[in-house]
Amino acid sequence: MSDLLSSTLAKLGQGGLAILVVFAVILIVFFAAGRATGRLSKPLGIVVFLGPAAVLMIVGLVIPAIRTFFYSFYGPVGTKYVGTDNYSWAFTNPGMRTVLINTVLWIILAPLVSTAFGLVLALLADRMGATSEKVTKSLIFMPMAISFVGASVIWKFVYQYVQPGQPQIGLLEQVALWLGWSNPPNWLLSAPLNTFLLIVIMIWVQTGFAMVVLSAAIKAIPGDVLEAAALDGASGFKMFTRVTIPMIRGTLVVVLTTIMIAVLKIFDIVRTMTGGNFKTSVLANEMYSQTFVQGDNGHGSALAVILFIGVVPLIIYNVRQLRKEHAVR
Repeated sequence: MSDLLSSTLAKLGQGGLAILVVFAVILIVFFAAGRATGRLSKPLGIVVFLGPAAVLMIVGLVIPAIRTFFYSFYGPVGTKYVGTDNYSWAFTNPGMRTVLINTVLWIILAPLVSTAFGLVLALLADRMGATSEKVTKSLIFMPMAISFVGASVIWKFVYQYVQPGQPQIGLLEQVALWLGWSNPPNWLLSAPLNTFLLIVIMIWVQTGFAMVVLSAAIKAIPGDVLEAAALDGASGFKMFTRVTIPMIRGTLVVVLTTIMIAVLKIFDIVRTMTGGNFKTSVLANEMYSQTFVQGDNGHGSALAVILFIGVVPLIIYNVRQLRKEHAVR
């Protein structure tokens, strides 16, 4: 016991000493940058403030990205050059075709449905009183505060399957029995239904985000525009389609692309609910499985590169849309 305590204290002492050394180095560097004058002051300031961030980006992002791209042209252990075979496998393997189809379904359904629900809820909430609006928006936005793993655990109870005739703990199963379905399926084992049920979790999480952002955009529409449209005879659905939607089109695009980026990287929901089994796997989950479960760095790296190529254009487009909105404002 005493040896363990001594070892623990020694490790804590070493960790504390390392922190003190780093802190001292930072203080010295900032002191030197503050004392610098003349021609060296500006370059030294750039190095001091941007240098650490640049080093961390190179070490944590650029180098791993280059290594991943390099490994995508090699076999499982990275010793045999296989050219583009890993990419051919990603698009021709029957199992991978299912993964890609599932990923496309996620990309199409989750952003569109989340944004549509968010827009409808934003319009409805904005017609409530101030107190009711705040409470309603807080409740709808609450799933965004839950991790994907936490949301998956909650919905795992909703989809829990128990044989009919036994005490039910799954909400969906019990509702199906109440509606007269005598023998409901095991929801998470039934493909392709299980994929759509997993997408529902993502929609539940992201709808609050879409609602809050779109509600802010709707409130930012100038009052004189709405008054002019009303004087011209626009009301109800016509006001919504001819005035509201065009005025918030940029925000709609930003919300859609932001959710698409999140969907492309989705891993937690699939891993927690099914582990990617029963034909529910998506690109990010398959990348993890190939690399860390099956030990195939080549296939995993190729999938990572494909995922990267899919995410980057969306990020660039999103940034451009945000810049356009800021320029207009």
